[in-house]
Amino acid sequence: MKTKPVKLISLIFFSFLLCACAQLQKTNPADNPRQQILFDFDWRFHRGDIENGQNPELEVASWRGVDLPHDWSVEDFQGTNSPFNSAAISGIDGGYLTGGISWYRKSFEVSKDFDDKKISIEFEGVYMNADVWLNGEHLGNHPYGYTAFEFDISGLVKIGEENVLAVQVKNEGRNSRWYTGSGIYRHVWLKATEPVHVKTWGTSITTPEVSERMAVVEVKTTVLNSSKENKYLQIVTRIFDQSGNEVATKESKKEVTAGTEISELQSVQIESPDLWSPEHPNLYTAVIEVQDEKGKKLDLVEESFGIRTIEFSVEKGFLLNGKPTLLKGGCMHHGNGPLGAAAYDRAEERRIEIMKDNGYNAIRCAHNPPSEAFLNACDRLGILVIDETFDMWRKQKNPQDYHLYFDEWWKKDVDAMVLRDRNHPSIIMWSIGNEIPERGEPEGAETAKMMVEYIKQLDSTRPVTSAVNGLGPDKDPYFATLDISGYNYSFGGDHGQRSIFEKDHERIPYRIMYCSESYALEAFGSWMDAVNYPYVLGDFVWTSFDYLGEASIGWRGYPHDENYYPWNHAFCGDIDICGFKRPQSYYRDVLWEEGQRLSVFVKPPVPSFPVKENQASWSKWHWHDLVAEWNWDGFENQPLEVNVYSGYEKVELFLNGISLGVKETNLENEYIAKWSVPYQSGELKAVATNKNGESFTNVLKTAGTPTKIQLSADRTELTANGQDLSYIVVDLVDANGLLHPKTENLVQFEIEGPGKIIAVASSNPMSVESFQQAQRKAYKGRCLVIVKSGKEKGEITLTAKSEEIKSAEITVQVSN
Repeated sequence: MKTKPVKLISLIFFSFLLCACAQLQKTNPADNPRQQILFDFDWRFHRGDIENGQNPELEVASWRGVDLPHDWSVEDFQGTNSPFNSAAISGIDGGYLTGGISWYRKSFEVSKDFDDKKISIEFEGVYMNADVWLNGEHLGNHPYGYTAFEFDISGLVKIGEENVLAVQVKNEGRNSRWYTGSGIYRHVWLKATEPVHVKTWGTSITTPEVSERMAVVEVKTTVLNSSKENKYLQIVTRIFDQSGNEVATKESKKEVTAGTEISELQSVQIESPDLWSPEHPNLYTAVIEVQDEKGKKLDLVEESFGIRTIEFSVEKGFLLNGKPTLLKGGCMHHGNGPLGAAAYDRAEERRIEIMKDNGYNAIRCAHNPPSEAFLNACDRLGILVIDETFDMWRKQKNPQDYHLYFDEWWKKDVDAMVLRDRNHPSIIMWSIGNEIPERGEPEGAETAKMMVEYIKQLDSTRPVTSAVNGLGPDKDPYFATLDISGYNYSFGGDHGQRSIFEKDHERIPYRIMYCSESYALEAFGSWMDAVNYPYVLGDFVWTSFDYLGEASIGWRGYPHDENYYPWNHAFCGDIDICGFKRPQSYYRDVLWEEGQRLSVFVKPPVPSFPVKENQASWSKWHWHDLVAEWNWDGFENQPLEVNVYSGYEKVELFLNGISLGVKETNLENEYIAKWSVPYQSGELKAVATNKNGESFTNVLKTAGTPTKIQLSADRTELTANGQDLSYIVVDLVDANGLLHPKTENLVQFEIEGPGKIIAVASSNPMSVESFQQAQRKAYKGRCLVIVKSGKEKGEITLTAKSEEIKSAEITVQVSN
């Protein structure tokens, strides 16, 4: 029986500290025994190593003040106006950005009201090899840069006195194949609970029975009694729907002895459940309250979850809530382009919004667990997720990578991924690794079996997968340990014209497969494999969102046999690092029958960048050199190749109103029609017609000399929390408002009000300009500014100026 809507009790109390040494106060202690305080503000930062940086008496007035999340590697390097360095140890893999060793410190006081609390400090992510001290006492080390960790500081924190938290971060040597970022790049939390409390990641929610009529929800809660007395407890769990209606409740009584923990499984039924899916990402909230025998509240936690079913089979593929679902997927690193690795909640959410807007329904996290904010956005917006652990195990890919820590740490890091993430309805598979070097050896199969079995102990509701390259029968023992087999680069290459999926299905008919990485250049064949074979679940392109590092693989490719500086973007994403759509994404719209299914592109008469002569034949992360431009001064009357991507039956191309002929687009020509067009300025227009006679158009026009700047913000209202973001696109346009694609003017910015510019960028993959100076050269007529809100209400005004062009300004409101 549904009750009237109620206001959910909030778990999190944000205490934005106003000075470097601030006192943390309780908020409504009688009603909220658990407090979780955002610890992101008012840190001190020293770039470079320093002796005894953990010493509380060390003078740090000269250290720079920073707020988190923070990535020092995208900051200007050693007094220059650029973060890039051609001699950086990270080299082409790290986008010529610099890591090293640096220190963070934070001073704080804890109120005497916290005297009887269990107090801990949680880091959501530090890249990498972090050592943490409190008041000079070493709390511990955490090597892996992508998993959360916490320390109990109850016995070390000084109540009512100044405390000094120090963190040394060591991003040393060559430890990654892509840009990782450096520093405390995710949130930090100070947590205070009663001695009897729900354990960290101690709530597991599953839905073993689901139908349109009813769903069974099982909530397993682990309660820790760190007191010196036995406790008789009552655990009360209430379930709320997305509108705040209480739809189920369950109470249990339990005894927990001193110094131990207990787990209580509670089962409830929800009538006519609202199922979670990418189309309808309905969420529920479980509110778990722990009380003592007298009814006093000892703890309260909230956990978001979704009700849905997932099934995988050779015969039917992937069924979500019983519905056949092809995975329209992309692989995605953890970075946020010009912000580096800094995992602002809004930056993470924006990436998911862009994926949804461009037809994606699935993301493979490459090659590590993402931030909590990222997964929360996937739940809320409706994106399916493959959550991945590692890029290597015992055998190295780089000298200083995770292979140094695997044996000691793999189980702890798997715990941190699975226990933290298991309640996210967006996650449909766990991945134990990507292109593991020992995948074709007996040792690799043994390690895979060990990891799969361990993950199943933590969560048996999802299948386990891994992404494998170098496909062949020697990988069969490895694949045999998995529930679902991920094939990297399954189409084309050495496999010939016949799909390797078809061949392997004949050899091993019970194997469920999907393309875990594919070349953009082979988008058609990779997607057709998913369409044609039910045992192929979908396709994940490398890559959906471009990234720093692995520089130039989308143009110069492999081998990396020379210094490619100043290249620093991978330049292989459907979406570039600014979030702008690239030509291959328009082609994917046609294949997926999503979005804009008609687009026009032109092959430049001169290559967009210098061409590498010795690129390996298997290196296909590039796309065709095509641009959506019709400004080709100096090439009048010279023939240009025009490509039209069309999801409709016929396309007619017009130049300045004159027809250049009609062509069909279909499976045979992979939905691409081509013309040779002598260049004349004006209008190039494609008109497509479907079988019902409906017409659709797409137009390229010659832009005139830019006369003004045009600003557009993705959000003009921000929250005054010191972390909200507005992404402002800067376009240089002519008198008719047309973007001029050849313009590279320097644009300078000024900002007033309760906010600051935290990054500027363009899509130029070879630019070594600063991400943090208040200026940027346009690339193809545009650039990007990212503005962060302060903690005060008011109006932010951003002004953009460029020589001989009319300036522009835009306002953004900041409110509570």
